[in-house]
Amino acid sequence: MFHLLAQQANLVILLNIKEAFIIKNILIVEPFFSGSHKTWAEQYKKYSSHNIEILSMDGRFWKWRMYGGAVTLAKEFLTSNFNPDIILATDMLDLTTFISLIRKKLKTSVPIGVYFHENQLTYPWKTDSEDKHLKRDINYGFMNYTTALAADHVFFNSKHNMNSFYNALEILLKKMPDYKHSNITEILYKKSEVLPIGMNLKKINKGDKDIYKEDLPLILWNHRWEFDKNPDDFFKALFILKKEGLKFKLAILGQAYKNSPPIFEKAFEIFKEDIIKTGYLSGTEYASWLLASDILPVTSNHDFFGISVMEAVYSRCYPILPKRLTYPDLYTIDKHPEIFYENFIDLVDKLRFAIVNINEIRRKNYSQIAQKYDWSKIIDYYDEKIGNLTINNDGHQI
Repeated sequence: MFHLLAQQANLVILLNIKEAFIIKNILIVEPFFSGSHKTWAEQYKKYSSHNIEILSMDGRFWKWRMYGGAVTLAKEFLTSNFNPDIILATDMLDLTTFISLIRKKLKTSVPIGVYFHENQLTYPWKTDSEDKHLKRDINYGFMNYTTALAADHVFFNSKHNMNSFYNALEILLKKMPDYKHSNITEILYKKSEVLPIGMNLKKINKGDKDIYKEDLPLILWNHRWEFDKNPDDFFKALFILKKEGLKFKLAILGQAYKNSPPIFEKAFEIFKEDIIKTGYLSGTEYASWLLASDILPVTSNHDFFGISVMEAVYSRCYPILPKRLTYPDLYTIDKHPEIFYENFIDLVDKLRFAIVNINEIRRKNYSQIAQKYDWSKIIDYYDEKIGNLTINNDGHQI
């Protein structure tokens, strides 16, 4: 009898949950529909229980997208038949311009959220950038600022992203000649929270780690071939260890660019006998090399989340992480101090230890850190957070 009552009680709870969940029409507005931005939007649409449409533009000319994307996308929205209950923009949109142009169609009851994949106040600029030289780089960060002001709710993909943005904003506003809005970051914080990236990590399980047949340690690079990922420290550490006589193989994956740092050319010459796979891979082939790799030394000077790192960690690749940026928080430095390094010398020492003790390293497993970011684990949280967005009148009291 008790068992039957318990079953009935559980059924009532399930029915109440289903009744409480209301399917919403959600519009994602993404001017830079490429790379991780595109993948995130498409996968959220795929796995969500809400009805999601994506309003987007090709992911190129990112500066022009930030300046002009709002005009183009507003025009498209005004001619569309989709009537959203919620709008979710990304940090690449000039939200203030977008809202002003769609106000004649937009219902006043529609809450607007913004998702920060990155922020332009702390995104590193190349030293030879014309915008930086002419002191125009601040414009993009200021657009992020007014976008956050205009939104009802602000999501960041990591605590580091959120804190670095608001810390930089405080410094910026203090430099203004007057009307510095000294309380603005406190107001923005109240309507901000962390919503980690969702990823389709389970697809990596389809890979074949036997693609690598050798017993030597396989060291992985799986990032963009750009300066902000700091390939100089990565390869310089390996130069030192090769000179010491240590034996290893390399998989240098990721997308190369016309102006990729020159260290890659030098490394390909020095490691011509050691590099066994290069270039941008996708699908099962990429998954196979992730699963086959043993060690992931991360040297990035910039990462707001680090999808490629999370993918490698999920694949049981042993991470060696800098004690900076988003890594100490995401990879719980208090629980796993052994995978963090303080400086370049410490990086070399930890990498040397991993190579020499590769059998011990291969028994390590930190994949549980990454598992919680798979869409199967996080989608319900997304649907609740975004589906329950409301107009935030307190957040607009500036």
